[in-house]
Amino acid sequence: MDYTISSVLAAGGGANVPTLALFGAAIACGLIIIGAGLGIGMIGGKAVDSIARQPEAGSRIFIAMIIAAALVEGVTFFALLICFLSVFWLRGA
Repeated sequence: MDYTISSVLAAGGGANVPTLALFGAAIACGLIIIGAGLGIGMIGGKAVDSIARQPEAGSRIFIAMIIAAALVEGVTFFALLICFLSVFWLRGA
């Protein structure tokens, strides 16, 4: 990790802002994916736990889980779209 950061800084000469911005966008994309994966995993895990405790409410829990997972994915796609747009905008600059 230190090698990657130092190589980006060395390549940019300390004044190349688009290079650092691209590096920041790449880090942001990674964090977005990790956060979405953790969030959807927690939603699924808690839903399975709830269904195991109360099987008769399984269909309602499943529907709520799907809606929550869809909302998390929607926000994730929007955030990734913003990251990709900033990368392509910086490439054109």
